[in-house]
Amino acid sequence: MPATTRFVLPVPRHASSLSPGFMPAALWNRAYREAAAHAPRRREITLSLAQDGGFYSHYTSPLLPADHPDAPLTLRYVERMLKFLLWQRGAARVAVTGAPEIVPGLASQYAPGGARAFDAAFMGDKVYRRPFVIETAPTVPTLTATGSGVAQGGHLDGCRIGFDLGGSDRKAAAVIDGNVVYSEEIPWDPYFQSDPAYHLEGMHDSLRRAAAHLPRVDAIGGSAAGVYVNNEVRVASLFRGVSPDDFDRHIRRIFFTLQERWGGIPFVVINDGEVTALAGAMALRDHSVLGISMGTSQAGGYVTPQGNLTPWLNELAFAPVDYDPGAPADEWSGDVGCGVQYFSQQGVARLAAAAGFSFPPETPLAARLVAVQEAFAAGNPAAIAVFETVGTALGYSLAHYADFYPLRHVLILGRVTSGPAGEHLLQRARAVLAQEFPDIAAQIKISLPDETSRRHGQAVAAASLPRITPSA
Repeated sequence: MPATTRFVLPVPRHASSLSPGFMPAALWNRAYREAAAHAPRRREITLSLAQDGGFYSHYTSPLLPADHPDAPLTLRYVERMLKFLLWQRGAARVAVTGAPEIVPGLASQYAPGGARAFDAAFMGDKVYRRPFVIETAPTVPTLTATGSGVAQGGHLDGCRIGFDLGGSDRKAAAVIDGNVVYSEEIPWDPYFQSDPAYHLEGMHDSLRRAAAHLPRVDAIGGSAAGVYVNNEVRVASLFRGVSPDDFDRHIRRIFFTLQERWGGIPFVVINDGEVTALAGAMALRDHSVLGISMGTSQAGGYVTPQGNLTPWLNELAFAPVDYDPGAPADEWSGDVGCGVQYFSQQGVARLAAAAGFSFPPETPLAARLVAVQEAFAAGNPAAIAVFETVGTALGYSLAHYADFYPLRHVLILGRVTSGPAGEHLLQRARAVLAQEFPDIAAQIKISLPDETSRRHGQAVAAASLPRITPSA
């Protein structure tokens, strides 16, 4: 019988004084899978995730046998993997095949009162409007939908408006047959606005200003942070200040209201991360693209090897990338080590405080980011440490993302990536990836768009979402 291979806690080659305990998910998972792959009587686990209807997708991984000395690590491994998959793909029902002994412990964490109760309630009640369930499946359920995604976007014919709604500004672009004739960025503060009219009229104003530069408007496409299903707002942080009653009455179908104002023309709104990926695929003229936007929060999107967008959530802000038990906690979900704590204005503000920067409490996140970026440009060592920390975390996290997405390209967007600081964090990420994961570094190309595309590319790509049906 071969000797038992034990789990060995990896030591990252790259560390930061601002995040000394950072434990990259990619390294921890690789160490677990290495032990599992060489264990006698190795086995596999398959997680099957169902959204609306039948099982949409599967994810399979090697697993330690139940009697392995390191088997107590299995529940943590599977829970972190499931947490990532839920925020990557979304699911209201999860079937576990190959490890029935961990299902009770896993289900208890995702039950009311459990550590992952927030995630279960979010997926079940808010997104898919049904109870969230984790259950044992003796065999892998039949796959009733493919992971090839759906064809969407890339339509540039006619006179179009594209918009992108962020936490600090709203962008809009006017496009004629693929040529941008106008783009504008208008500051706004949506997060704590309780009046639905603030949101509706702000969006309408951006559309109206763009329309002034077009002879007509044939179609409108938009992107925003959150979960959108067939143009309906399911969950979105932009509207966190709106009461539940007003959300249901005025916000849930706010884009239908806008469509009516614009004469019922083709109107499509999707998650901003998806548009980031679409913008990248359009610019690169290639597929297998992961788009990551580092703005007020972190957004993600993916264009499949077939060139399609997925019906997944791709909310990487809440996917764990740091397995350090003492990692910073997400104020929304309460979980620790999620991407938003590193790859966002919020993350930069947190790291800036750790580096010694001090701001009045009322200082907006966007203003804090600009101040740290300016300090970086001036050679401030504390600011340099902030962006080196972000870049280091990004390098390790890209390797983690590559475990879940087939990748040829990663496109990085968002205000956090602006200027010399953005270039520096990207260089750091490339260096980490090349040293720790040379196989992945050789496989994917990481790029930043130019400054103009970086700030307005979302709106332009969004404009291409609707298909214009010729009049009879």
